[in-house]
Amino acid sequence: MEIKAPWLKYYTDIKPSLEYPEYTLYEAVLSAAKKSPESIALIYMGTSFTYKDMIERIYKVRVALEKLGVKQGDRIMVCLPNIPQAVYLLYAADSMGAVVSFIHPLSAVGEYAKYLELLEAEVIITLDIFYPKFLKVFEKTGEKKLILTGAADELGILKQKIYRFSQKKKQIDFFEASNVYLWKKLLKEAVAQHPKENIKSCDDVSVVLFSGGTTGEPKGVMLSAKGLNAMAMQTIEMSHCDVRGKLMLAAMPMFHGFGLGVCVHTALLGGAACILVPRFTVREYAKLIKKYRPNFIAGVPTLFEALLREEEFSKTDLSCLSGVFSGGDTLPPKLKSEFDGFLKDHGAAVRIREGYGATECVTASCLTPYNVEREGSIGIPFPDTFYKICEIGSSRELPFGKEGEICIHGPAIMKGYLGDPQETEKVLKVHEDGLVWLHTGDVGLIDEDGFVYFKSRIKRVIVTRGYNVYPANIERILEENPLVKKSCVVGVSDSYKMQSIKAYIVLYSDRQDKEKLKEEILDYCKMHIAKFAIPSFVEFVNALPVTKAGKIDYRALEAEANKETK
Repeated sequence: MEIKAPWLKYYTDIKPSLEYPEYTLYEAVLSAAKKSPESIALIYMGTSFTYKDMIERIYKVRVALEKLGVKQGDRIMVCLPNIPQAVYLLYAADSMGAVVSFIHPLSAVGEYAKYLELLEAEVIITLDIFYPKFLKVFEKTGEKKLILTGAADELGILKQKIYRFSQKKKQIDFFEASNVYLWKKLLKEAVAQHPKENIKSCDDVSVVLFSGGTTGEPKGVMLSAKGLNAMAMQTIEMSHCDVRGKLMLAAMPMFHGFGLGVCVHTALLGGAACILVPRFTVREYAKLIKKYRPNFIAGVPTLFEALLREEEFSKTDLSCLSGVFSGGDTLPPKLKSEFDGFLKDHGAAVRIREGYGATECVTASCLTPYNVEREGSIGIPFPDTFYKICEIGSSRELPFGKEGEICIHGPAIMKGYLGDPQETEKVLKVHEDGLVWLHTGDVGLIDEDGFVYFKSRIKRVIVTRGYNVYPANIERILEENPLVKKSCVVGVSDSYKMQSIKAYIVLYSDRQDKEKLKEEILDYCKMHIAKFAIPSFVEFVNALPVTKAGKIDYRALEAEANKETK
């Protein structure tokens, strides 16, 4: 059965299919290092590390892990920001056949305990400042081997002292427990050794990242080296420029597929340098762009919106940029237009390119082409990646232009959900063509030219008076109103309608006449939204809550709205 791929005509000089070496993650980066060992691989707090330096450190970390008893197949929980230690651990563990799982370092005690239970991990690495938190975690899980490191541990002695002084950070000296190990001591005692043999297949699981899955509950997404490498090679091909020797500003966290897959692994596989950003603030981000003049920046829409308001960024020359990528959430057309105009006014020859993907296929699998745009479109599929729209709840393919569930087939798709075959079966399905397709849980359509349009999440459906209403559609219309900066639409329990619709709105400027303003916005809605989909309630707020991944936390607002009705 032939797979339809009308988007191929827009590839021009992009290869529709790539050759993927049978590399592990470590082997892919080692290959890049051999080509240019003296090139810069990492930049962190003003210190540069060459590829040669990085590989040497990876070897030492591998030996240190072996001394702790880590072996092939073991899982390591990494709770670190974007610092060199996190990068070394990724490739060191991979070189010995172990698996790493990146977890948000600011997770709560209960969350950590749940992740540990799912992972069955016996080794954890985190920042020394979180040691007290993990003592509480171990009360729930039992003791695990805990490696503690500091944010400045991989810097020289002088910079470590300067950092501690600037942070008013004292040396921590309470590591008495037998299960606690210090990073600096472990590495000091380790002697770098090249792995004797490759004990791992590129098809084996290398990384576990956590995603909401189709139910909204955390699911351990098992990703192979083959999938991560394929995504990295596809991203480089779609970026339409040589990335070797270029700079990537890596602010997206490594516990996020976007941060790990694009900002770190794609850059290192391609021979570029990662500017690691351990703690994000808009001002510091803007300063780093001004200081290092990176070639690539990537982030969620809220980042680009914040940059437009940042004074530090307003006078920055952006002619250095070769690629600006947005993902993780819908990019409003108004914001894209404003940021594209800002880029042009500040010397950049590029525009924002919006991507789409899911943790279940690492991250991006679809991207706006470099030379053509369609308003509202998230672009066209990556090489060797196929999209189709299926009827929700089935594998029946719908014709072009019809809305349904976005389904993806390609080399970067996950192995499955950790310890959850039932949930895996819900999202990885064999269709009539004999291929395995990922059912994303997202609603969208594909036009006749193959451009993909994201519409909403299936799990974000408001049912009112028997009609299905997709909040993302209402949010898009609200945000087209010049008064509305950002919005979030949620369902509120209603004994008559099943659900009423409530809109939380952030305005561009504060106004005292709120009731009149509500009328203006609802009149605007009446012109653009079907009657049954017009919000019954409007609440103006100063800001919308966000998740740890930087997305609007609609679930928190949903809970708040329903609590108010009880």
